[in-house]
Amino acid sequence: MSDTLVIIPTYNEKENIEAIIRATFSQEKKFDVLVVDDNSPDETASIVESLQKEYPEQLYIEKRAGKNGLGTAYIHGFKWAIEKKYDYIIEMDADFSHNPKDLIRLYNACAVEGADVSVGSRYSVGVNVVNWPMRRVLLSYFASKYVRFITGIPIHDTTAGFVCWKREVLETIKLDKIKFVGYAFQIEMKFKAWKHKFKIKEVSVIFTDRTLGESKMSGSIVSEALFGVIKMRLNGLPK
Repeated sequence: MSDTLVIIPTYNEKENIEAIIRATFSQEKKFDVLVVDDNSPDETASIVESLQKEYPEQLYIEKRAGKNGLGTAYIHGFKWAIEKKYDYIIEMDADFSHNPKDLIRLYNACAVEGADVSVGSRYSVGVNVVNWPMRRVLLSYFASKYVRFITGIPIHDTTAGFVCWKREVLETIKLDKIKFVGYAFQIEMKFKAWKHKFKIKEVSVIFTDRTLGESKMSGSIVSEALFGVIKMRLNGLPK
């Protein structure tokens, strides 16, 4: 068992899932992987289950009944990781927008450099996004600026989904009180870690948009992120 679990939420990722799992296991550091699958009709889960025969002590899957949002998938994985006593827990997309080669850099930021949370940041050094249309780049970039302005959180990439957490942070944040389920989930988690005075470090990464499969981005997800942060800032931390 590794000290670090990589959580990969999936819904219809049959084109990517085997390759991303193998890429994760090919890194110099040993990582365990938990796939949280939301009943993908393309049988993503079956691919993972077949790979478990090859990686019986590194690869795990949790199958959920339906598609209930990115945030709830990660919270399911976080609770699983806490129960299994992993020291570090990393969020990573299945579609190679997050490069598995950067996993060790996020891990080292916490395990070696002393951060409690490390964020794979697209915007801490310029704008490091590949294959996105300019409209989407601008939307994402200014959304992060907006969130930083509204909340005061000292992070350039507040919506980033490539994040390493020390277990202590996830144990401290009241996971059952997390309100958002889309990309605003990423903002809320970072905001609460910051409000609890945990040390957050940004690690510059290059984000490459998926080449296989379909994006899960939608207008409602963007609206949740933009308008939800005001409510989150006003409410602060739940008791």
